[in-house]
Amino acid sequence: SASPGSPPVLDGSFLFSPLGGLMCAQAVLGLLVWSLIAATTYHLHAAYGWVMFVSLFFWILTLLFLVTYLLQLHQKFYMIPWPLVLMIYNAVATVLYITAFVTCAAAVQPTSWRQWDYNRRAAASFFACVTMITYGVSTFFSFRAWKGLGSNAATSQVTDHA
Repeated sequence: SASPGSPPVLDGSFLFSPLGGLMCAQAVLGLLVWSLIAATTYHLHAAYGWVMFVSLFFWILTLLFLVTYLLQLHQKFYMIPWPLVLMIYNAVATVLYITAFVTCAAAVQPTSWRQWDYNRRAAASFFACVTMITYGVSTFFSFRAWKGLGSNAATSQVTDHA
């Protein structure tokens, strides 16, 4: 447990928690989505600009949340309701990734004259779908953490005040 005045400590066990594992998966999958789109002529199609924005924006924010939890910085800012913030973030990411996935999948044209763009865009659509699913699952786990499901209220109150 990190006190407000202590230096950040790396919490490696967070990576093995459901939220930590999902954040790592989101970071890798989000990187795949935006790098596949960036490798195409996305600037010629407005639809891919939206996919690029959503994937890059949430990739950066996911990395920030991952670092925050890995270094236990969320415990230093204890006045912020982190489970609620994480739940809202994951829910918004899920909804926007749904729009990015649908946009990306609808914009893939199988009759494209540039075959390498077609393959990258199709792969980006697939990874956008998988990324959307991981954000949805994270929303579920964040909701459970926010509501305190799976823990005993009596023991959590004793350990919080001890």
